[in-house]
Amino acid sequence: MTTSSCVTENAQPPGLKIETRSIDYVPRNERHGKVWHQGPFWFTGNFVLTTMVTGFTGAALGLALQYAILAIVIGVCLGTFCMAFHANQGPRMGLPQMIQSRAQFGLRGAIVPFTAVVFVYIGFNVFNVILATDAINTVIPGARAPWYTLMIAVAVLIAVIGHDLLHTVQRWLTYVMISVFAVLTVSALLTLQADSALADPQFSWSAFLIQLSAAAGYQISYSVYVSDYSRYLPHQTPSRQVIFWTYLGAAGSALWLMSLGAFLASALPSPDAIASVREVGNRVIPGFGTFTVLIAVPALVGIMAVNCYGAMLTGISAIDGFKSIKPNLKSRVCGIVLVAVVIFLIAMNIPESYLGSFNTFVLLMLYFLVPWTAVNLADFYLVRKGRYAISDIFNHTGIYGRWSSAGLLAYFLGLLAMVPFMSLSFFQGPLSQALGGADIAFVVGLAVAALVYWALTRNLDLDAERLAIQASEQQLEGGAQ
Repeated sequence: MTTSSCVTENAQPPGLKIETRSIDYVPRNERHGKVWHQGPFWFTGNFVLTTMVTGFTGAALGLALQYAILAIVIGVCLGTFCMAFHANQGPRMGLPQMIQSRAQFGLRGAIVPFTAVVFVYIGFNVFNVILATDAINTVIPGARAPWYTLMIAVAVLIAVIGHDLLHTVQRWLTYVMISVFAVLTVSALLTLQADSALADPQFSWSAFLIQLSAAAGYQISYSVYVSDYSRYLPHQTPSRQVIFWTYLGAAGSALWLMSLGAFLASALPSPDAIASVREVGNRVIPGFGTFTVLIAVPALVGIMAVNCYGAMLTGISAIDGFKSIKPNLKSRVCGIVLVAVVIFLIAMNIPESYLGSFNTFVLLMLYFLVPWTAVNLADFYLVRKGRYAISDIFNHTGIYGRWSSAGLLAYFLGLLAMVPFMSLSFFQGPLSQALGGADIAFVVGLAVAALVYWALTRNLDLDAERLAIQASEQQLEGGAQ
């Protein structure tokens, strides 16, 4: 990709609804949107049945409800903190989230976090399409493949039209989801008794920290594309407002649904996202539970579209590091369709027990994303303080280089430091065993990766970078600030 393409390619004529930009820079004269839109976007993006499933974790390990909710609150607050501070990078840089990693890892070195992130996108979408099909099958039993095809196709269509439609869909779904799930929550509180399904509800550090890590990891997973949906905001949008609205939306829905999930899991003998919602909803109004399950399907399709869009951006960014790709509508569509095909094939061929491994998937995702988010945030807020030569992010001979030892070393050392603290169904680190099975790996990974990166970049020649930044701004915006 040439640096000039960041400005000259893909300028949208007025009234054109289909987004044509992909990984390229969004010029400031194309910026639009309102900062409060980040709130409903991330509220609905997180208001899906997979979020509720995360809340089942503590009860499955025998954790009493009040402790499970406390773990959820702490985990959500910590995880959303990372996510919301990434959102502020969008208006400042005008770039999708993951391509910003080139400044820390190099144009080709960024393939390391890119690989982990694409795995996250695809994994979540497989969970989402399975849950959505389960919901539909409660009313219309039958083959799963046609429903997989239909929902993935709708998600692809929304993702192809792009940024503005994604925001509109998520914003309107927010009102629907709040109304319906408010009734469901009241029904659960009136008809169920907390901890009644647990043989011996109690406090356990191991269960508490596993639930906390699952909640934090789930929220951190959104960090990988949060700037994708804030990069069109005006450049001068106040940082506090971007962070506030993103945090409010994402944390609000997560706290609600995960806590509801914890309550259902403690009160029902065999908690299941679909069956539990149907049972509780039907107790208050016959048929309301089934209606609620079906209403949850559009939200799942909406977040599938968001994931397809993000996976496309990350995939194109990865390939572009090795072979330049023209950032246009064709590359966007091809990337989205390819992601959709992979999701369909995996969903068709995985065992039915796959959903039972959701907690393991979330923890694995957490382990691989934590060092990346630590490095990326440390660079933006502590090292370079939000100042980047955007043109050089696309330039193979630019100041960021093809491989950056500081970012890569910090990432792998952070990951390595987490291993002794990991607690998974198939592996338990020695320090986790010493702590009774408790998992504090993500805290260790955040600290080690951030500190290592900061130490390795203390002698970075920021004065030399300022010259490149000035040249980049002159090229991209004609010197406009």
